Amino acid sequence: MLRDITVSFAPHISKRLSTQRVMLDVLIGLVPLVAAAGFYFRIRALLLIGVCVLWCVGIEWVCNLIRRRPNSLWDLSAVVTGVILGLSLPPALPFWTAAVGSVIAIGVGKMAFGGLGANVFNPAMVGRAFLTASFGILMTTWTVPASIDSAMPKLSPADAVDTRTQATPLAWSKTAIKNQTEAKTYSRRLLLSTITGEVAGSLGETSAIAALLGGAYLLWRRTIGFHIPAAVLLAAFVFGGIAYLIDPDAYVSPFYHLTSGALLFGAFFIATDPVTAPLTRRGMWLFGLGIGTITLLIRIVGTYPEGFMFAVLVMNGLTPLIDRLCRRVPVGGLPRVG
Repeated sequence: MLRDITVSFAPHISKRLSTQRVMLDVLIGLVPLVAAAGFYFRIRALLLIGVCVLWCVGIEWVCNLIRRRPNSLWDLSAVVTGVILGLSLPPALPFWTAAVGSVIAIGVGKMAFGGLGANVFNPAMVGRAFLTASFGILMTTWTVPASIDSAMPKLSPADAVDTRTQATPLAWSKTAIKNQTEAKTYSRRLLLSTITGEVAGSLGETSAIAALLGGAYLLWRRTIGFHIPAAVLLAAFVFGGIAYLIDPDAYVSPFYHLTSGALLFGAFFIATDPVTAPLTRRGMWLFGLGIGTITLLIRIVGTYPEGFMFAVLVMNGLTPLIDRLCRRVPVGGLPRVG
């Protein structure tokens, strides 16, 4: 009601908030994921993330220099992109490949559109999509964590391919052995491993606990809203639950989907990117529901085991349409034409 509206003079935002403060909160939220990556994949994981950060920062500096724009490195957005990109990569990926992905993420996914605030797609996912399309074998070679095999962090990428590799939980779920008793026992054990992080996968996608801790921090700081993460996880759980109820011998439990792959990591740190997500709450719900549904559709129906990256990019492209469909009505109604 109008009587509940407080009328006051500008400024109307009392909380001091800057891009740098938001990005710093995101970096703090990513600390549990980086720590888990370092624990399970040792120094190589930290070096891989560091390479991504250095190249993202360097390319943004070069792009600003070419475009004769002020230095934008202090807003920390390039650092966030580098950390998220690094956490979305396999632990045995060569460093030069991570550098290529960083160049594409910042140079094409961000600066080509005009810089922070103008990019249509999430830059880290643009870089990862390019690497997936260009270096398919390297991007799908998964080594076991060092807690299982201590030799893993010491191996070169070429040696790791020929020695001890392991299917990711989602890749295993694609096999046709889930109707066996042994497989069901293994599935329950693997579910526990996905919660702690002792499984093969991308650096930031293995530990559900680390993703939840980081996401809880962002929610506590109100750096992100709950709408998009809740919508992503709800849609994924419902879609996965329906498939499981239809044929539990052919599909894994919806809880398995929630803790496996990039779902938790992406729901809190990728889908909530304020630049590429809708502006209204209703639009955020539609955006998140679309990501969760497309992700599970690819996982269950498609041949590719993971679908979060593709789901985010598809919904990023639909964000302008969602914003148009979910416009806020100003107080007093829409203005009359004519």
